Amino acid sequence: MNKPLKAVPKFANEADEQAFWETHDSTEYLDWTKARRVVLPNLKPTTKTISLRLPQHLLDSIKAAANSRDVPYQSLIKVWLQEKLHTH
Repeated sequence: MNKPLKAVPKFANEADEQAFWETHDSTEYLDWTKARRVVLPNLKPTTKTISLRLPQHLLDSIKAAANSRDVPYQSLIKVWLQEKLHTH
């Protein structure tokens, strides 16, 4: 038999809520068996800036390929990297 769930308290701000959940078990407040997956289509993945050294001739070739596709060369590099990861 399931024990009754506790009521989730009201929080003054996000910091208070975070502090609360760091010290409390959410299963005492929420029935996770009724949880459903959600899709958040407007979320953008976080990005990290990196420095990548390429030979000039390679960069020129990438830029030419991007130009022929009418896309930014950095975007084309990301697409190619993603495609390569999915093939392995």
